Parts: sequence; C-alpha cells; structure tokens
Amino acid sequence: MARALELADQAANWGDVPVGAVVLDPEGAIVGEGANRREADSDPTAHAEVLALRQAAARQSQWRLDGHTLVVTLEPCAMCAGATVLARIETLVFGAFDDKAGATGSLWDIPRDPRLNHTVEVVPGVEAAQASAQLTEFFDKQRRG
Repeated sequence: MARALELADQAANWGDVPVGAVVLDPEGAIVGEGANRREADSDPTAHAEVLALRQAAARQSQWRLDGHTLVVTLEPCAMCAGATVLARIETLVFGAFDDKAGATGSLWDIPRDPRLNHTVEVVPGVEAAQASAQLTEFFDKQRRG
C-alpha cells in the first residue's frame, strides 16, 4: 500500500484525483502500477487500477493474472471492479471506501458477486486513514481554487 499511496500523490501533482494502484505477482513483487491519469491524458478509462492491470498483463505476457493481488488506495468503481474480475485477480486490497461510486462493497459488490465467472477476495480498509486524508486534502484544495 505504501507504493500505491506514493503513486496517488503523483496523480494529485498533475491534477488528477489521488488514486494509486499496484499489482503484485504471487511472490509479492510489483509487476504493474498506475496513478490516475484521466485529466492528464483526457481518457475516461485512465484509472489507476486499469493502468496497473494493463502494465501487469503486458509484463506477464498474459491477461489472466491468476494468483495476483491488486492494491489500490480507493475502493474501485464499477469499471475497475469489473476489470479486476476480468483479469482474474485473486485478491483486491483497498484503502478508503467510496460511498459515491464504490463497487466493492459500498454501492455494489462486483468482485464478490457469485453470478460472475470469477470472484475476488477483498481486503478493505488498509491504510484507510491515510488514503482518505489524501483525497480530503486534494478536494479541499480544489474547492479553494
């Protein structure tokens, strides 16, 4: 989570919502990472999780990331939760809950939906206070101008 929090800081520096994500292989090595780049790239799909999953899949030369763990600072939205399932991630670890768009327990629970072809173990609330503080600081600065 420490690296994901660092990546979230980077996203804030270029004007994106501070969300960072890393993908760990079964041995615990980082094989993918991402920070939100929606604003920087004018790309609605450039969420930290999607970027980290893309990089991990490219490095592993396969889209199935069986046995891998996705660590992200904010509860994934519906798109990112769906991508986590489709990538066959084994475990999803996240920091802050997202009461407005969270799809991993708050509004929906896509990764654990037994109707889907794959379910993901979810570990919520890891370093939640620090992740929440990053978001609060970012949005406070946005409001102040």
